[in-house]
Amino acid sequence: MQIIKTALLAYGGSGKLFHAPFLNVHDGFKLIGAWERSKKNIRHDYPDAKSFDTLEEILASDAQLIIVNTPIYTHYEYTKKALEAGKNVLVEKAFTSTSEEAKMLDNIAKEKNLKLCVYQNRRWDSDFLTVQKVFQRGELGEILEAEIRFERYNPNLSPKAWKEKKQPGSGILMDLGAHIIDQALVLFGWPEAVFADIRNLRPTTQVNDFFDILLYYPNNRVRLKATFFAKEPLPGYVLQGRNGSFIKMRGDVQEDELKLGKIPNRSSWGTEDSENQGFINIGDKRENLETLQGNYLHLFDALYKSIVMDEKVPVPASDAVQSLKIMEAAEESALTGKIISLKK
Repeated sequence: MQIIKTALLAYGGSGKLFHAPFLNVHDGFKLIGAWERSKKNIRHDYPDAKSFDTLEEILASDAQLIIVNTPIYTHYEYTKKALEAGKNVLVEKAFTSTSEEAKMLDNIAKEKNLKLCVYQNRRWDSDFLTVQKVFQRGELGEILEAEIRFERYNPNLSPKAWKEKKQPGSGILMDLGAHIIDQALVLFGWPEAVFADIRNLRPTTQVNDFFDILLYYPNNRVRLKATFFAKEPLPGYVLQGRNGSFIKMRGDVQEDELKLGKIPNRSSWGTEDSENQGFINIGDKRENLETLQGNYLHLFDALYKSIVMDEKVPVPASDAVQSLKIMEAAEESALTGKIISLKK
């Protein structure tokens, strides 16, 4: 089996939780190391891995895949350098700070015949996979209205100063918004227009921590909402069709299991508690629906095949371009108070 040597550009929260464990258990990847600027922690968890001192050292290594898991404002620079060094690249959401940057990186990757993928791991959340299945089965009939929410209660400022600093890529729109905008596009495709309310609710914060976005489609509306002031979160997913409704709370357990140090597997990983099952109501029948199993390993499976077998990447840069265009339109709408028409 061909092994893809892989390096991380950071070994903090995301590197330690969302990437290294999956690379370590996947037969097709070998984690060769990470760029660690101050604390040297990776060898404690992975003794065979190397702690790189500079980006240049990683780019000169035999790594075939670079994972850009640094703050968003660095993504364009680091990804461009990695592509120019002949590396395939996996970039965390929101991919870049602007849609123009995203398009430029996509062009570079295509010119160099390299794989460039966006780490939209929440396409493989148990709750979203279940919603997607319900949507695709079509038993709800034409969807007239949908809501996707990502709500938390976190009124305090982040101890990570860069997260609270007003700079490209900061704020909840780029953070949680990148996930649910992507999910809306997966389900419903490109909308005709956007209307948005974006606010800063925490005292002294410099970045947005609330948004309410309405996507306009010819025959339906999709509402996307995130906030840090939801002590009692509402359902994460609501589909209202001509024949009935499907309601689902957020329940994916993968992040919590990773924080507990659990190791991903292919049998029981990502299995939600039954109490978090969604329910479907059609006609005179209302019943719970078993939640599908989530697993971020499937993203790495697809990425492996894209590199080794020259298949399509699981989340192409062009998807990120569309998400970023919607974010930019949402910001314009919030600033002007107008509905913003969209062009692809």
